[in-house]
Amino acid sequence: MRPRDATSAAIISLARSLRDLQQQAAQQYTPVVDDILLSRSRDIRHIEHTLDGLLDFCGHEPVLRLYKKLCRHYWDIDPAATADYISAYREHWDSDAQEGQQ
Repeated sequence: MRPRDATSAAIISLARSLRDLQQQAAQQYTPVVDDILLSRSRDIRHIEHTLDGLLDFCGHEPVLRLYKKLCRHYWDIDPAATADYISAYREHWDSDAQEGQQ
């Protein structure tokens, strides 16, 4: 195998692993978010811990939807903290926000 082929194979393997990890995150966080929403939880520590974990995977649309749902729920509990989570999302994932800062 030529070096270029090996590099391409490694990149493809890495991309597949990332996709699998994103899908796993969506599967694991869905019941957590659903439980918070259905129970109308006001447990700030649990909500923030969940948002922190979701943020790492917001590049995957199903996880982003969970993040947005949980932010909408959290807004009624602590608008300032929720605004911080929205800002964190924009800084990490929103290319329009990054372009506006340059």
